Amino acid sequence: MKWLSVVLSMFVTTQVYANENISPRQLLKDMSLAVQERNFDASFVVVKGKAMEPYRWLHGQVEQTDLEILTLLNGAGLEVVRVDDVVTYFEPQTEPYSLSTDVIDGPIPEALLRDIGALDSSYEFVLGGKERIAGRPAQLVRLVAKDESKYNYWLWVDLQSALLLKAAYVNQRAEVLEQLQLTHISVTEKPAGQLLELKNKSLPVPVSVIADDAQAKLQNNWQIGWLPSGFKLLKSDRHKLNLNNELADYFLYSDGLVEVSVFVQRPLTGQRASGALTSGATTVYVHNAGAFDVSVVGKVPVETAKSIAESVKRSL
Repeated sequence: MKWLSVVLSMFVTTQVYANENISPRQLLKDMSLAVQERNFDASFVVVKGKAMEPYRWLHGQVEQTDLEILTLLNGAGLEVVRVDDVVTYFEPQTEPYSLSTDVIDGPIPEALLRDIGALDSSYEFVLGGKERIAGRPAQLVRLVAKDESKYNYWLWVDLQSALLLKAAYVNQRAEVLEQLQLTHISVTEKPAGQLLELKNKSLPVPVSVIADDAQAKLQNNWQIGWLPSGFKLLKSDRHKLNLNNELADYFLYSDGLVEVSVFVQRPLTGQRASGALTSGATTVYVHNAGAFDVSVVGKVPVETAKSIAESVKRSL
């Protein structure tokens, strides 16, 4: 992996943390503000075992409009853009679509870019040691899960720019399962040219969310008996899965740091034993409940995904 290149223009105010008793919360708040307020062009990679996903991440403000572009550089390509509180997804072989939200759903957890207070019920904030990450002075902050149903999350924050340099999902044995590391970042006075073009680009109108009464009806069809502490329902709907074109009931939960998707559908042809697949920190657990199949996908331990899947019952 190449050395991290950081360019900080003279007009950018940098902060050096000389105090030995740095608050982990303040560090994360400073990181969130730096991401929201600065114009930057960054590259990072997500490493899952031997697999590596490279991304480019642009952020800037143009005439009080907040602009952001996240691009997956491998494969057919995936680009996500944000203009204030509208996020638009450009995916291969799919019509572009927009959602009403002020955060891109990407490799960096939403709470770390907005409100870290959402993590209080599930994680402890622990200050680690100072290290050098790719030649930069960094402070380690550990988000320690309060129970073993979740992974821990470690972050290394640049002590000069307050920007994120590295992050990792870590299991209870302190083994790194998946990590993200910046390979380049430049902080500039003016936003990148691509962001200037984005401001005047015509984007799809955000799709409407499922109505509350329809959502409640869907939830009443199924009962998810167990979830780790802190997880709350974000949305639910019914749609066809790209993998097999089967109709499934879909539920999305989050504790602020990680999201867990639950799919309930009719059993697929052929008898299959329940089981799990893992990639980095992501678990895919499929449970054959006889009259229906449950699939759980998320950055959680296998036992957690298994417990969620096995707790799903049809409501009486």
